[in-house]
Amino acid sequence: MKTAVCYYSRHHGNTRKVLDAMADEGNLDLIDVTTRQTVRLEEYDCIGFASGIYGFDVQKAVVEFARQYLPQGKSVFFVYTYGGAKGSGAKSMVEIAREKNCPVLGEFSCKGYDTFGPFKLIGGIAKGHPDTQDLENARKFYRKIQAQNPQG
Repeated sequence: MKTAVCYYSRHHGNTRKVLDAMADEGNLDLIDVTTRQTVRLEEYDCIGFASGIYGFDVQKAVVEFARQYLPQGKSVFFVYTYGGAKGSGAKSMVEIAREKNCPVLGEFSCKGYDTFGPFKLIGGIAKGHPDTQDLENARKFYRKIQAQNPQG
């Protein structure tokens, strides 16, 4: 199965750590949504979208990227990291998938070290995350995604 994950990961690189763990499981192309590149997502069997949670939702650049580039009818999944609370998680991404008739295969989330805003004053929250168990859970999630969508 040929899979791409379109992601945004800054600050502490929590989301990228999770995606690197998933990439250990096989054919996974990582596409940073902040770089200018030619994107042809129709060539993929399955497409993931990943980000930290910012203001209770995935990063706006990921939402806009999905709105612009997600082809109709592709299987999708979502990955996100969060410091304090999941917020609405991938709600906006689920809505885009629904609009484009894309089956949602699942969501993976875990805590990630966060020093944004007031958390910086106390040295951050969710220190040490994503940890070894979080990364193993991410690998397990991606194996499940591969099993659900074996074409390619």
